[in-house]
Amino acid sequence: MSSWLGGIGSGLGQSLGQVGGSLSSFTGQISNFTKDMLLEGVEEVGDAATELQVSNSRLAEVEAAFTSQKSEYDRLRKLHAELEEKLEASEIQIKGQSAEYRSLLQQKDVEISHLKARQSGLQEEVQTLQQSAQSSSGGPALLPVTTSTSSTTSSSVSSFLSRPSGSHQGFHSDEMDLSDVIWSQQEINRLSTEVLRLEAEVAHWRRMSQASTAAGSGNGDQSDIHKLQRTIKDLREEMSREVDEHQHELAALQDAQRQKLADITRRHRDELAEYEERIEELEEQIQSGGSQPASPSDASKLPDLEKTVGSLQEAADRREEQLEELSARLEEAQKKQSSLQLEKEEVQEENVGLLQNYTRLQASVSELQTRVQEQEGKALQKAQLDNEIQVLRKKLTDTEIEMERLKSVAEAEPKEEVEHADILELNTIIGTLRQEKEVVEQEKLDLQERLKLAEEQLSSGKEEESGEWESLEDLKAELQRREKALRNTEEERDTLMSELEELDQQNQEATQHMISVKEQLSGQLKEAEAEMTRLTAELSKTKDLKKELEQELETQKEKISQSAFILNDLHMSKQQLEGTVKELRDKLGLAQEKSKEARRETTVLKKTLQEREEQLCAARTKLDQAGERGTEAQGDTEMLAGKEREFSELRRELDELRRSQEKVLSEDYELKMENRKLITESEEANRQMKESQTSLNRSVREKDTRIEALKLEKNQLEGELRQAESTLTEQAKQYQQTIEELTRARSMDASALQTEHERAIKLNQEKDMEISQLKRDIEQLASDHRDTNEMLSITVAGQKQLTDLLQEKDVFMDTLKQNASDLQAEMDNSISVATKEADALRQALEEKDKQLGGMKEENSHLKEEIDRLRDQQSRPLPLSEPRTLDIITELETEITQLKSSRNRQEEEVQTLRRTLEEHQASLLLSQHSLQAQQSELEQAHTRHQQTTLNYDRLIHAREDEISRLQLTVDQLSKSQGRADSPSVRGDVILQEEKTQTLNQDNGNEKHDLSKVEIEKLVRGIKEKETEISQLNEKNLSLTRQLDQLLVSRDEVGKLSQVILQKDLEIQALHARVTLGGVGGHAQDIMYLQQQIQAYAVEREQVLAVLNEKTRENSQLRSDYHRLMDIMAGKEAALLKLQQENQRLSNMSDPSGSQEMFKETIQNLSRIIREKDIEIDALTQKCQTLVTVLQASGGGDSGGVSSNQFEELLQERDTLKQQVKKMEEWKQQVITTVKNMQHESAQLQEELIKLQGQVSEDSDCSSKLTVDYSRLIQSYEQKERRLGSLSQELAHVQQTITKLSSTKDVLLGKLDSVVQTPEVVAAHSSGPLLTAEAPSQQTSAAEVNIEKLQEELARLQAQLAERENTIRTIQENNHRLSNSANASEIEQRSQAEEARQVKERLEALQRSVREKDLLIKSKGDQLCQVSEALRNRENDNEVLKQAVTNLKERALILEMDVKKLKEENELVAARSREKESEFRALQETNMQVSLLLREKEFELSAVSEKAATVEKMLQDREQGKSGELNQLLNKLKSMQDKAVAFQQERDQVMMALKQKQMETTAVQAELQHVRDKEQRLNLELERLRNHLLEIEESYTREAVSSEDRETELRRRVAMLDEKLATSSSAVENASQQASMQVESLQEQLSGAVKQRDDALAHLRTSQEQVNQYAVSLSNLQMVLEQFQQEEKAMYSSELERLKRDKEEWRRKAERLEDQASALQINLDEANAALDSASRLTDQLDLKEEQMEELNKQVNVRQEMLEEAQRKLMNLLNSTEGKIDKVLMRNLFLGYFHTPKAKRGDVLRLMGSVLGLTREDVDKMLEEDGRHGVTGWVSSWLGGRGAQSVPNTPQRPTSTSVLNSSFSEMFVKFLEIESTPSLPAPRLPVHDIKPLSAPPPRRTAAPASSTATGAAAAGRRAGDSNPFLAPRSAAVPLLASSGSAGSGGGHLLMKPISDNLPTFTPVPVSAEASAGAVLKDLLKQ
Repeated sequence: MSSWLGGIGSGLGQSLGQVGGSLSSFTGQISNFTKDMLLEGVEEVGDAATELQVSNSRLAEVEAAFTSQKSEYDRLRKLHAELEEKLEASEIQIKGQSAEYRSLLQQKDVEISHLKARQSGLQEEVQTLQQSAQSSSGGPALLPVTTSTSSTTSSSVSSFLSRPSGSHQGFHSDEMDLSDVIWSQQEINRLSTEVLRLEAEVAHWRRMSQASTAAGSGNGDQSDIHKLQRTIKDLREEMSREVDEHQHELAALQDAQRQKLADITRRHRDELAEYEERIEELEEQIQSGGSQPASPSDASKLPDLEKTVGSLQEAADRREEQLEELSARLEEAQKKQSSLQLEKEEVQEENVGLLQNYTRLQASVSELQTRVQEQEGKALQKAQLDNEIQVLRKKLTDTEIEMERLKSVAEAEPKEEVEHADILELNTIIGTLRQEKEVVEQEKLDLQERLKLAEEQLSSGKEEESGEWESLEDLKAELQRREKALRNTEEERDTLMSELEELDQQNQEATQHMISVKEQLSGQLKEAEAEMTRLTAELSKTKDLKKELEQELETQKEKISQSAFILNDLHMSKQQLEGTVKELRDKLGLAQEKSKEARRETTVLKKTLQEREEQLCAARTKLDQAGERGTEAQGDTEMLAGKEREFSELRRELDELRRSQEKVLSEDYELKMENRKLITESEEANRQMKESQTSLNRSVREKDTRIEALKLEKNQLEGELRQAESTLTEQAKQYQQTIEELTRARSMDASALQTEHERAIKLNQEKDMEISQLKRDIEQLASDHRDTNEMLSITVAGQKQLTDLLQEKDVFMDTLKQNASDLQAEMDNSISVATKEADALRQALEEKDKQLGGMKEENSHLKEEIDRLRDQQSRPLPLSEPRTLDIITELETEITQLKSSRNRQEEEVQTLRRTLEEHQASLLLSQHSLQAQQSELEQAHTRHQQTTLNYDRLIHAREDEISRLQLTVDQLSKSQGRADSPSVRGDVILQEEKTQTLNQDNGNEKHDLSKVEIEKLVRGIKEKETEISQLNEKNLSLTRQLDQLLVSRDEVGKLSQVILQKDLEIQALHARVTLGGVGGHAQDIMYLQQQIQAYAVEREQVLAVLNEKTRENSQLRSDYHRLMDIMAGKEAALLKLQQENQRLSNMSDPSGSQEMFKETIQNLSRIIREKDIEIDALTQKCQTLVTVLQASGGGDSGGVSSNQFEELLQERDTLKQQVKKMEEWKQQVITTVKNMQHESAQLQEELIKLQGQVSEDSDCSSKLTVDYSRLIQSYEQKERRLGSLSQELAHVQQTITKLSSTKDVLLGKLDSVVQTPEVVAAHSSGPLLTAEAPSQQTSAAEVNIEKLQEELARLQAQLAERENTIRTIQENNHRLSNSANASEIEQRSQAEEARQVKERLEALQRSVREKDLLIKSKGDQLCQVSEALRNRENDNEVLKQAVTNLKERALILEMDVKKLKEENELVAARSREKESEFRALQETNMQVSLLLREKEFELSAVSEKAATVEKMLQDREQGKSGELNQLLNKLKSMQDKAVAFQQERDQVMMALKQKQMETTAVQAELQHVRDKEQRLNLELERLRNHLLEIEESYTREAVSSEDRETELRRRVAMLDEKLATSSSAVENASQQASMQVESLQEQLSGAVKQRDDALAHLRTSQEQVNQYAVSLSNLQMVLEQFQQEEKAMYSSELERLKRDKEEWRRKAERLEDQASALQINLDEANAALDSASRLTDQLDLKEEQMEELNKQVNVRQEMLEEAQRKLMNLLNSTEGKIDKVLMRNLFLGYFHTPKAKRGDVLRLMGSVLGLTREDVDKMLEEDGRHGVTGWVSSWLGGRGAQSVPNTPQRPTSTSVLNSSFSEMFVKFLEIESTPSLPAPRLPVHDIKPLSAPPPRRTAAPASSTATGAAAAGRRAGDSNPFLAPRSAAVPLLASSGSAGSGGGHLLMKPISDNLPTFTPVPVSAEASAGAVLKDLLKQ
């Protein structure tokens, strides 16, 4: 077994080591890759080019990692191929070896058949010899032959039995260089050969039995016995082999389970190893203690045999139980395999979902790219349109200038030839302008076509892109503006045409003025060129931006393509892995087929076993029949010999079975330990699953709430979308109208322009009418302006209120910051306290470890004590009793002391609980105060004073709470002081009692020390708890800590579960100790258990406190991180404020857009200067005209003209004043424009914030959708797990039905057991009745009968005891069946609850994998707590330093913030001043514009007057009026010029306003582009993060899938036919998952559409915000209220979810308890049923053994009686016989002695013959009378006369005297031989005739041969008393003992040793005396 396991271990170690190494390197590469990918997201790159480089480098790294992984994969594939080749080679080797072994076995079988044939031949010879011997002389000569044959048979049998075992050993000693598959094939081959061998043996013994029955009954019986013995041996060997096979299977299963559970059990292995060693020691002690009293030395052989047989039966039962357990484990392994396959399929489904997500992301990225490109194209179109419009404007102005020049040239040609060069230049300019005009018209047509295309794109992409709407709207608004400008220019052109006709007439007078106009136009051209250059620069900038964006897009596309390539590679690798999986499945199928074949072979073997058992039963029945047929004497002898052999064999088998039983017990114990480990681990897994389930439920609820909120928002957005769509349709209609108008305008050609040229004169008159209308419009605009001023004043007032509110908020924020700084200081104090607590806790932990060590030492001491006490009990000495009494008294005193200490500790625990409850109450109060604070903060906007008052109240309440807690701390310290005193007393008492016992003193000292340490710990814990409560009260404002409590609670729960597991293990140890205890030690063990439980409770409390401390440490760490985040946020805010200040300063400085204002102001000042010049020229002309009039005209007319001139001069002065006012107004306009820009910047910031919120909401929605998909997947997994659990339920029900069937079988067996004693009685009484012995044997038989009766009584008592036990077992079985029925009912009732629990468990199995890693890390943390605590101290010190640094930084930052706020306030004050200035400027501007218009009208009137004066002067000159006419004409021309200048000024003003509008529009567009860029950047970052997360998850899944694949490869041998069903289920599940994924994708697309709609709505709302800046403040208020409501809602939802979570957790715990209770009940029921079945089997076996033993006893009894009879017969037959040699010697000695001494010889003969001395003397006296011859003649002659009366006597005596002694002796013999008269009665009358055989002699030869054979087989050296060489006539008994010793009577010695013998021959009556004598002499 060990060699087999070693071979498997080496083979698996080599193969798995290589695979494990490669996998570890592969997983390491994957982990490095994931780390690098995670670190990618951390590195932020500013520029696009650097980002591109970084991304390229990372992609290169990724490719390198991928290539390395690919190489690794190729290496693994090669390794796989090599392993497959090895497998094939090993299979070939197996086939070759199996063929060799089969050939060897066939050879052995041939040899066996030869030996059997030889044996049969020898037996036939023996039978022939027996028959010949019986025919000749009764068969004494048979004996040596039978001995030889028996020896040969025994040797042949022994060789026959030994050879297969030898071959078997040789097979097992082969080199095990192959895997376990090879070994299993070899085992199968070996078993098949052994089966063949057994079949051959059975056939042989069948033949033998048939031959023996044919030959004779005696030989048949013997051969049957031998055959049965050998079949029993073979069956037992087969049983042992089967047990070995099952052990091998068990070992394989255990290896698989160990490999699976190696990761989980690694944490507990050290502790469990110690505990297991101690448990083994205890069990050994228990076994030794149990075996000593149970095995008395004075036991007889029968009970020993019974016990051995019972132990053998128990071992067989255990083997069967192990078989059942193995089958159950196999089923469990198959189920686990199926669950693993399901998990693998789930992983594949997850991979598919990830791929679909990735494709979706790619699609979204491509959509974003298209959108960005469209937006860029639109921006470019817009820029082109702007440029084209500006070019059109410039060309229009140029054309106007050209027209004027042309007309002036046409009029000036006849008058002056000096300007001919100018005219030529003008002609060239006109030509160029016409070309430019044609170009402009073409561009206009292109623009309109582009507009049409843009509108078509708009109509098609209305739903997808909302940003295009905005750009189109902007474009259309600008188009409208451009159209207005075009119309204005057309109107201006018409007016110019009319003016040109007038100028043709006035060309002579305007030549000088034309020069000045030329200069002005050249200046304007320069300005226009400058503007052109600026605009071209802006265009180039926008183009550069566009190029950069395109580059970024290209880089993104490249990245996406690379990621797609990587994905494709991963897909390929996945497909390859799937291919390998398919190959493994095929191999699995082959392995399963092999296993099926092996199972079939095992079933065939079982069938053959059953057949052998049937044959055995048949043989036993035949044996019984043969035993009844055979004679009693033969049965006795044969049974004696056979039973002795069986006893020896049974003893050997018992020894073997004892060894195997010990092995089985050790293996059984190992299995039990592993089962216990598995149970604890499964309990841990269940707990973890339940915890993860609660967390899942909590997350599900949070997601549901978020989804509901999102749905509400979605509904609102949909409503707003509908509104936006209606507005968009209206706008589209308007745009269509404008487009139609544009198309109409485009249709006009150059011919239309010429017709318009002609119409211009007509239109001039219409324009006069329009001017009047425009005046009215101006008045309306003035009224509108006033309204706008009022609105602005209202907004200013609102802004003032907002600023006041902001100031109040700043003040409140300062106070809050101060509070926060105080709280941070308190936090530092708390951190220091926490570090101290951590030190104290570390010390407490070390002390607890010491205590644990002490406890372990105590446990060992207690074990030693228990052993010592057992030894004392085992040897009952009189001195041990007082010793035990002393020990009991000491233990009782210690128990009382420990009880008192336990009561004190319980009181302390109660006080601690009270303090805990008080802390919880204070925590609740603090939570309420927190909520109140939050509500006060929310209401701080409306009433700040109330909040301050409430804050003071809260401070007072906190002080009260602190004072109350201090009081409680004082009370606690007092109570601790009280608790210290009794512990000291206990120490004193224990120190006094230390001198009593050595073993117990150590434990007591350790207990006392542990108590003192516990009390110290409790004091420290109480102090720490008070400090913690104070810290918690101070940290009420920090709400995030409360959120983090949940995570720490989960960790505490896990640690507490680990502690509970340890406590359960300790309880199991103590339970074993209690089992090991005997008698009075139960009390001691109970006391120790109570003590250990108390220590476990204290340990739990200390660990809970430790967990709280660690949790607080983690909280402090999280607070530190939070403070760091706050500091970072403050720094960011500071930076933002600084940037804003810089921007404000830049705004206040004249730069950027203010240059535009400067240019407009310069233009205005230039126009004013020109006007002044014109006015001066006019005044000079007027003065000259006045002087001319005064000189020429009369007084009246001159007076009138002088008055008019004076009025004109006054008007000029007033105009100058108005110009000054206009300049002032211009400055005011500039200031107002600046203020408006500032306000627009603020609004833009607010818009950006809103956009950020919207993006966050969209991220939240995407996260929710992902969570929803995960939830759906988890739900599907739960459904699958439910199915598997229902299958397990069905299996459990099947097992219950099996148990009930086994119960019925046991009851049937018990009924059969009751009938067996009667049969035993019948068997025992049978032989007693048949025994017929002579009168001398009755006494011995009666003694034997009494013994047998005693044994029978004893056996009956044992039977009664067995029956009682059977009844109790039956009752137990009934109870168990009732309990099983009850459990079935409970199972049915709790099925629904179990299903729910199973669903949760299935959902939590996924989290269990992650939790396994967490558990491992936690285990390492537990082992390294001391090191971690030291590190924490260092961390705390570092944190303290960091906190101080942060505080300093925070103070600095606060100072900076204050400074920035002051600067902001100053800037706001300046902006207010500038706003007021702007308003004043606007008002003055309006006044100046009105004044300007009035003055223009006055100018026109003056010009008319001047014209009249000129006419009058022309009239005077030409007929005294020609000069006046000329003057009047000049005046008219001047008036026209003034009107023209006025129109020019209006145009310039309009252009200024348009420029301002354009600049604002351009700025808005720039801002919009920037926002879009930011949005796109955010989207890119989000996508990048999402891709990283996906890659991380994919890598994790890949790693996990690889791990699972390795596990599956390990379990390939265990997989079953469930693959097909599971694959179909997987296909259904994948279809469902794909359907759900599609529905989720649809939902996602809907959400994306909703988001886009929301963005469109946001943009419309932005426009509304731009239009209605006043409503923004109200919206802010509403938003804040909404946020408050949301906060309240979220807080309430959080509380509700917490409550739900606690309820679910309670339910889960309750269900766990129920499930564990049910499991315990089921296990107990199963154990009881198993024990009952075992007991019944043992009883049956013992009863059978008892019957066999009774039969053996009866046979032995009969054999003893027969032997006694034979001994008595021999004694009776040999008692009166005398040896012939002795008589002959005496007779010869009489004649050889002299006559004087012949009397002595006669006396000796008489003494030999048993005559008395007196009788001999009498005979001698009579002989003396007659003489010697007379004595002899009388002795011989008298007898002759009596015997032979017919022979005549010779008359003479001389004849008698002369006759010789030989002749007389012959005559004496002749007389003796004649039987006519009875012989005289001699003392030796009991001598029987020589020829007569003894009674019952006829059966002697057969029996002697049988017994002789048996004796020769049994012992060769010993001599059998029945087989000693002797004469057939005189059977003398001589035992080996008497022969060796040489004592006893002479006659009882064997004759051959002492005297020579001769065989007497029977004498016939016819034979003569001579013949007889001759024969005698010859012999």
